[in-house]
Amino acid sequence: MECRNLELTINSANDLREVRKLFKMKVYAKVLIGGNKRTKKRTPVDRHGRRNPAWNCFMNFSIAESCLQHHGTMLVIMLYCKRKVGDRYIEVHQSLKQLYDHATPLGGSAVVFYPVRLGSAESQGHLLFSYKFGEKMAIESLIHGDNTALVFINSPGDPA
Repeated sequence: MECRNLELTINSANDLREVRKLFKMKVYAKVLIGGNKRTKKRTPVDRHGRRNPAWNCFMNFSIAESCLQHHGTMLVIMLYCKRKVGDRYIEVHQSLKQLYDHATPLGGSAVVFYPVRLGSAESQGHLLFSYKFGEKMAIESLIHGDNTALVFINSPGDPA
């Protein structure tokens, strides 16, 4: 089956809503593709940026070509504030097809700035990330996502 490599860099966030009153906010991001928990990756915790964390954290995914043909497969980036009584989060949901369609005329890569929300609430800050879709390639190993999404992982011998 055919897939494309997705290189994703979670750069930074700004103007996040203050969710800690007594201590500094320590923020990290988790990334999920197509609702598949096996694709979950995360950034390190930013202990200094507080409401304006920065990570510049690179992540690599292999995405089934079919996931880029319909709007059902989502890239989900959740921002968590690390706390002892349970981490709190806000998130960005974006269709992989929409990201791919946006980047294709730009040579396959783009830098984007999206509002961060919790459900349908108004923006609670913004997230900056960059991404690049690679050329089509054949791959053998795969993860079955939810009902509609197939997200691939690298075959043995492929760079991770």
